[in-house]
Amino acid sequence: MKFSVLTLFPEMFEMLNTSIIGRAIEKKIITLEVVNIRDFSKNKHKKVDDTPYGGGAGMVMMPDVVYDAYESVKTKDSKLIYLSPQGKTLNQEKVKDLSKEKHLILLCGHYEGIDQRILDEIVDEEISIGDYVLTGGELPSMVLIDSVSRYVEGVLNKESREEESFANDNLLEYPQYTRPEEFHGMQVPEVLKSGNHQNIEKWRKEKSLEITKIKRPDLIN
Repeated sequence: MKFSVLTLFPEMFEMLNTSIIGRAIEKKIITLEVVNIRDFSKNKHKKVDDTPYGGGAGMVMMPDVVYDAYESVKTKDSKLIYLSPQGKTLNQEKVKDLSKEKHLILLCGHYEGIDQRILDEIVDEEISIGDYVLTGGELPSMVLIDSVSRYVEGVLNKESREEESFANDNLLEYPQYTRPEEFHGMQVPEVLKSGNHQNIEKWRKEKSLEITKIKRPDLIN
């Protein structure tokens, strides 16, 4: 899978070259292309924004520079996502759907946003990571890349994906324990040391349901 990011701050994406995502990039399981929108400015000062028509605070990103940046990476397999608080909230089902795409172009807004005409022309979908406002689309883009990459074949083993939160009946993940067996007077549950896989599986399902009821009752039908 290929991710192309259109941004004014390409240096922010260097952090993705670490850990699981970094290894996937190194192995060429996923490709990350970061494009600086400012490179497409026709202004000698690399200006990419201007004052909004109708007045108001802040600046608006100009449509021509964004369009040219988009044209530089677009293919017949591309799907363009604009990271915006006005979009539908990202969830695990959407993550799974996006992982089936061949090429995702992620458009990161800044300032007071992007000229609506370019959004109307090139955006396939708007996605939000929550009901709050950030200074730009870079952090949401990284969240999307990380979450979607986990479902790309070869990035994680299948068992890891199947046992995490939201993977089974939209429930949260069960508690995890490791050595030492006793920590600050608290013991590892006996069932996890029993070797009885059927009982362990039953305990984990019960705990997933219990935790979901307490922490996220909205997830339970």
